[in-house]
Amino acid sequence: MEQASFSLVEQKIHAFLVDKFPLARKAGVNTKTPLLENGILDSLGILDIVSYLEGEFDITFCDDELVPENFQSLAALSAFVVEKGHSRKQGFLSLR
Repeated sequence: MEQASFSLVEQKIHAFLVDKFPLARKAGVNTKTPLLENGILDSLGILDIVSYLEGEFDITFCDDELVPENFQSLAALSAFVVEKGHSRKQGFLSLR
């Protein structure tokens, strides 16, 4: 996926984090901010962001993709969404 598309994904996810998570607003979030370690995302927050990402980017998370590595930072979330979208466009099926 192009750099412009990655940046757009990153901007949308950043806006969601800042809008929905008070600690993200208070502490600030950049691409490398540790979302889990800093308490910005907890288990319920992960459910919220998964729901948002699936709706906003028309992707589906498989159970084995619900791992901390995919939620560590804004950069990790963005990379996951871009890769997942790219895989979907290539005809790969995501199974639940």
